[in-house]
Amino acid sequence: MASSGPELSPTLANLDGQLQDLFRALSTGFQKLDKVKDANRQSKQLEELTAKMREAKRLIKDFDREVKEDEARNSPEVNKQLNEKKQSLIKELNSYVALRKTYTSALGGGRNELLDGGKGEPLVDENVKLASTMTNQQLIDAGRKQMDETDQTIERSKKVVQDTISIGEQTAVTLKAQTEQMGRIVNDLDTIQFSIKKASQLVKEIGRQLATDKCILFFLFLIVCGVIAIIIVKVVNPKNKNIVDIPGLAPPATSSTNSRRLLLSFLELE
Repeated sequence: MASSGPELSPTLANLDGQLQDLFRALSTGFQKLDKVKDANRQSKQLEELTAKMREAKRLIKDFDREVKEDEARNSPEVNKQLNEKKQSLIKELNSYVALRKTYTSALGGGRNELLDGGKGEPLVDENVKLASTMTNQQLIDAGRKQMDETDQTIERSKKVVQDTISIGEQTAVTLKAQTEQMGRIVNDLDTIQFSIKKASQLVKEIGRQLATDKCILFFLFLIVCGVIAIIIVKVVNPKNKNIVDIPGLAPPATSSTNSRRLLLSFLELE
């Protein structure tokens, strides 16, 4: 299905050779596909053919790029022939794309997305097919449209940046407030810790004072018990000379003793 054309550069000749090999493989693949009856095998083979068509699409883009790069060095006639060559390659690829759609419809529309790689994009870029045939006004309009889309994208990007800056400022304010709050909490904790230390010292001092007071009270209690014991013994056994009289607790003298003292005093006077 290849057509004769102008003399190609080595790069273009290499791309054209790869494309012709892919077209022959596609032609053979679709011929074999007619003989396949199993739906699963047809689907698998269609996937393989679709991958070859994507490769052909990539090569056509490379072919178009090389043509545009050499456009300034070639004569208008050569450029015209190269564009015609490119258009013939695109038409040939589109014929296989149409075949693939036919077989895909036969297998079921639900598999279209699978065979297209889940992207839903055409195998042939329409810009590649139409750019060389567009008028200057069409090219200008297309350029303006692309510039408008770029401006809209830039505006959206600016809005995203502004939103990001606003969020960043709000986050900074929040972090500053939280930092100040954490500082106050740390100061409060230091105050509480100091108060706890002072309270612990006071508790220790009070404990020491209570211990001293308890010792004094214990000794006083022993003294009182001793005095009470002496009083009880003295009352029970007053003739016991081993017990020293406690001042103010000695028993009073008897009346007979006083009488004897008075009699002795009277005799001495005589």
